[in-house]
Order: sequence, then structure tokens, then C-alpha cells
Amino acid sequence: MTTRLPSARLDAATWEAAHGELVAFLRDLIRIPSTNPPDPPGPELDAARFIAGVLRAEGLDPEVIESAPGRGNVTVRLRGDGTGGDALLLLSHLDVVPANAADGWTHDPFAADVADGYVWGRGAVDMKQMVALETEVVLLLARQAREAGLDPARDPIPGLRRDVLYTCTADEEAGGREGAGWLAEHRPDTLRAAGALNEAGGVSVELGGRRFYPIQVAEKGFEVFRIHVHGTWGHGSMPREDNAAVMAAEAVRRLATPGEPRLTPVMRQFLDGVRAELPPEGAALVAAIADESDPRRSEAAIRTACDPMYARAIRALLRDSISPDIIRAGVKYNVIPGEAMIEIDCRTLPGTTPGDMREEVLARLGDLAPQCTLEHVIGRPPVEAPASGELYDLLAATIRAHDPDGIPVPVMAPFATDAKSTSVLLGVPTYGFSPLRLEPDERFLERFHGVDERVGLDALRWGLPVLYDVVLGYCG
Repeated sequence: MTTRLPSARLDAATWEAAHGELVAFLRDLIRIPSTNPPDPPGPELDAARFIAGVLRAEGLDPEVIESAPGRGNVTVRLRGDGTGGDALLLLSHLDVVPANAADGWTHDPFAADVADGYVWGRGAVDMKQMVALETEVVLLLARQAREAGLDPARDPIPGLRRDVLYTCTADEEAGGREGAGWLAEHRPDTLRAAGALNEAGGVSVELGGRRFYPIQVAEKGFEVFRIHVHGTWGHGSMPREDNAAVMAAEAVRRLATPGEPRLTPVMRQFLDGVRAELPPEGAALVAAIADESDPRRSEAAIRTACDPMYARAIRALLRDSISPDIIRAGVKYNVIPGEAMIEIDCRTLPGTTPGDMREEVLARLGDLAPQCTLEHVIGRPPVEAPASGELYDLLAATIRAHDPDGIPVPVMAPFATDAKSTSVLLGVPTYGFSPLRLEPDERFLERFHGVDERVGLDALRWGLPVLYDVVLGYCG
């Protein structure tokens, strides 16, 4: 019952004021162009200092940590009375990918316009909206301490038995080595917790007339390889088979061919959960998608059942994937290139090792492999958290309490997050949970790193008390 939720103790006027404050904070944060790679270094540090100033204004004592010149992280701890166990980590990142207004944006990507029911701008989805949600929850808790005559920087927050640890990092968009990875190695106290809430889950999806809320419990790993293709230099007037550009083109064709599907336990649970809630025709299509024995039947079901946006995601989550993303060859139009270079982004399912992925790349290259040198650039393993237990069950129950028609299901993400540092390096179970209830036709997945990135005002209004209830439910 919603009347039993912690959010019900605050009146409607308080929630409306908090929503207005959240939106204003989000707009101010978007206006700080904390792009990664930073040129010049500094915007992430500016963003960290801005957030620290907001937290200090409420009596908290945040710390800004410069992990590298100009690379800022900010952290603050709200104390519980110590009787509830280890802290809950509210995790987010400050950096965003670059954006250029000339690429077709209808609103300046760093103006943070409010129009048509959205806040527009780079980072509105990935992931400054989550920074704003988590910050507003922290501000509400700090205010409650001050209203009780307490010092929120040092005294236990009324009603909290666990600490709430808030950490916002740099460099997530480039792998986190100068953000969460650096903190895990040098300042683990800023990340170590009983569990963590991170980006990209708890966002509604309309499927077959039902509203689902995938909660991210796992994410694929990644392995990046640079392939050096060795051909023979020559004159363009006399074409030859060992033209490195031609060989690279054939290598790309082979690498880009989708591999065989493999259904992991998390994706089995996701598809079973969706299938159980759909009418017979939709359920049959989902069952076909999950059929590993017949990839053609699975692919046909994906094409029939899924919007192209969701089809791309499902295909990526059912197999290890290889995406050739950079190709370089040649020095002049009449010179046959003797060298070419291909960079590939490999995303690995749980159970696939770096060695497995390397062997798959070599197998795809086939008879081209002897003419190629394979260089490993960077890699991080897949991560998983339990799709049951105290924290996951609370996330699911809170979704249901705020949307009785909503159906929470566990899911895996095809991309990487700072969970690579919290989970792998520190053993902190990390869940993607940035709760938003979207309109049925919202193209949310296309907003990540896309033109006209934006987040709905009503989605934020719904998500704030949901996140508040999770924090109080777990820590109170």
C-alpha cells in the first residue's frame, strides 16, 4: 500500500517543491559541459565542485576528489545509527559524451531547455537525471535532520539505520579508470557498501500492452581489439589481392556477421517474466525468441515482435557481439596500402572469457588470420548481481507500490557502467535503477548518446519518490 511508504509522510507541496528543485539542479548540471574526453581537462571538476556547493548549502560536508588533473569526483556520507548493516551506495557519473549542435539538435545540447514536457540536453538521460534524482533524495534527508535540530554532516539522520553513501564519478564514458576505477583502488571508502544503485534500470517499457520495469542485475563485459592487417604496398594501377584495404574490408564483413545465440540465466528469467504476462500470441513470440535450438525461428520472432529499437537490444543480449567501429588504410589514391587497421568492440556474455573472445575473433578471420596481428587494447568482465534478496526484492516491491500495473523483471544491459569497478573490484552488488515511468511511445534507448537527448518532467516527478522509498526502505 502506498500509504505505508516513506514518501507518504511528505505532503504534496513538499514533493512538488522537490521536483522543481530537481529540475533546476539538472538544468544547471547539463549547462556544465563535462564531456569526456575533456578538452581541455576541467569540466568534470567544475561539475563536482558545483554539486559539492549544493550539498554544503544543506549542511553536508562533501569531498571533491581530483583523481587526475581536472577529473573531479564528489562524495558525501549521511550517517545512520549503525544498527542496519553496511551502507547503501548511490552511484552516478558526471561525464557525458561529446555533442555538437550542428549534428541536428533542435535544442542546444548544453542549454538545458525545458520544452514540450522535457528537459533537453547532453546528459539528460546518460546520466545527469540520475545524479539529480540521487542528489534530491540526499537533500531531503539532510533537511529532515536539520529540521530535527541535528547536524546532517555528523549526526545520524532520523530514521536511518544504515549510512547512505553518495558518490558521483568522473570518466565513466571512457571506462572509469580515472573515476570509479581510481576510487576503488585509492579510496575504496567512497564506494564500499552492502549494495549500490546505478544507472539504466527501473525505466518503464511497454510490451504487448503491458508495462514492464526491467531492473538491471547484470551487464555484458567488453574486450577491445586492434587488428593490424598486413598486405603489400604497390602501385594502384596494378591491383593485387593482398591490398590491405581489400583484406580489411573482407575481415570486417566476417567480423560483423552475428554469432550464435546463447541464453544466459538472467535473460532466461527476463524473457520468462515477460512471457508470463502477455496474451497467448505475444507469449508464443517470446517463447520463440528464447529458442536457442533454432536461431532462424528466434530471429523471425524478434523481427515480428519487436520495434527495431528493442530488436537491436535483444539481439545484443542473446549473443557475444563484435562491432567493427574504426577502419584505417591508405596514404594516397594511387598507392595500394600495405597496412590497414581495424578496431573492434566485442561485448561478452557472462561465461565468455577474454580468451574465448580472442579465439572467436581469430576464427572469424579464418584464412586472413595469418596476415593479421591481434592487439588487445582494453577489457573488463561481465558483472552480475542477485535477482533476488533484500535489495532486489525491495526495488521490485517499490515499483509495484508506485505502479500497481507495473511488472518488474531482471535484465542484463548490453553496455558497461561503473559497476565494472564496484562489483568486480570491491564485490558490491550493483543494480541499475534510475526509476522513470515513460509514455508508451517514448524512444528512451535512442536517447543514450543520441541527438536531442531529453528526459520527461513527469518521468522525473514519478521517479523521485520511488527512489526515496527505496533508500528509506533499505536504510531505514
